[in-house]
Amino acid sequence: MKVLEELRYLVLAIQREGNRLLAAELRPLGITPSQAEVLRVLRDHGPLTLNALGGLLVCETGNSPSRLVDRLVAQGLVQRSVDKVDRRYLALSLTAQGRALHRRIVTAENRLHRTIDSLVADRELSETIATLRAVADGFPAGAALARRRDPAQPIRPRETAAQER
Repeated sequence: MKVLEELRYLVLAIQREGNRLLAAELRPLGITPSQAEVLRVLRDHGPLTLNALGGLLVCETGNSPSRLVDRLVAQGLVQRSVDKVDRRYLALSLTAQGRALHRRIVTAENRLHRTIDSLVADRELSETIATLRAVADGFPAGAALARRRDPAQPIRPRETAAQER
């Protein structure tokens, strides 16, 4: 197996197993990993327009932001409100129920992180992270993750409802 092929499959294997473990942690909460990601992004970066939210998501591409948001609105976890600056836009934010669930999501994610931590033990990860960022940054999902890491990085005008407040 070629080195880059192995890298690709290692990343895929880790992603699949991590997603499987996270899904098992989230199942009792009644949400999927993709829905949990939406709640995390809204909690960390909201309120956001749908377009801005989509620009920060890394979850599977088969999950369109609008469908994810529709499900979360139906569950009472996310609310849509008219943007106070520009009424043509809707601002997405967490409801009180969404904020409470967010805390439980963080707990579930922390359990997954402890599992991963036990596997990497005391290894130095900075070089590994730098390598993975170099690869990921060449793709849209990597760019979304970079924007989440560095909120000062521009998204595009009118993407966050909070930017103009």
